[in-house]
Amino acid sequence: MGKVFISICIPAYKRTNFLNRLLQSIETQTYKDFEVIISDDSDDSSVLQLIQRFSDKFPIHYYKNEKALGTPANWNFSISKATGEWIKLMHDDDWFASEKSLQLFADKIEVNNKFIFSAYANCVENTKQKQEIFISNIARQRILKAPVTLLEQNVVGPPSVTMVHRSITEVYDERMKWRVDLDFYIRILMQEKAYSYIDEVLVNVGVSETQVTNYCINIPSVELPEGYLLLEKFGTTPLKNIRVYDAWWRILRNNNIRSKEQLSQYVKEKKWPSVIYNMLWLQTKTSPNFLNNGVVSKTLMLLSYITNYKSL
Repeated sequence: MGKVFISICIPAYKRTNFLNRLLQSIETQTYKDFEVIISDDSDDSSVLQLIQRFSDKFPIHYYKNEKALGTPANWNFSISKATGEWIKLMHDDDWFASEKSLQLFADKIEVNNKFIFSAYANCVENTKQKQEIFISNIARQRILKAPVTLLEQNVVGPPSVTMVHRSITEVYDERMKWRVDLDFYIRILMQEKAYSYIDEVLVNVGVSETQVTNYCINIPSVELPEGYLLLEKFGTTPLKNIRVYDAWWRILRNNNIRSKEQLSQYVKEKKWPSVIYNMLWLQTKTSPNFLNNGVVSKTLMLLSYITNYKSL
């Protein structure tokens, strides 16, 4: 396997109609110094049968996982097989927005930053609605100054909109599913303190009922263990930023956590930081219906933030 400049890494699972769309968008790219790595979690041969139709179109290397790795372990596995100088992870239901997308990613490499991401478009599969997503100048500065504010809003986007230099040794945390991408971005931004942004839609992101979002958001058995992992990694100091504090306030509220016992139920044999207990205490003094009122919730969050700030 000869070394190339960009490795397009595709963790695949059965959805050959989506994967075919992605491979077709790769075939049309004007930039050609790339390889495609496919790591297949499927329990059948559908992916292999599909990629054989592209084997003479561009360099493509296929790996069949004997046992399904799941996300994000399959992401990491596909990346581990890359030989390129740069890693371009692509989910199998996403695709390049134009034939020049990969060229524009490659052009941005000249800036010498090791983390690159672009604007993108969310494309709803069943309605064909399309929404272009750009990051504001304010948000660009904010994630440099305080990367953990990505917990409040993932303004970078899904992994398919990013490209990372192979010298970055960070990997996706396989203990996570829901916040795995933003955790990865936070660690890279804290390490690199720089990134390059392409203010042009280069990737289309397929939005469908098969996405992880549909079975992770506001599910306490997912949200709380992953939130605890973030606290273990980055501590409570980031909560001095009111955006991060508000994100945590909403995690507790939206998951209807009303007691310390519930926290212990989802994160066993662990003690939560006092700031989380203090936050929870104020929420439990308010009825859930009242707490779900936006103005009331923001006011109480601000009161909680002021009260807890000195202890952070």
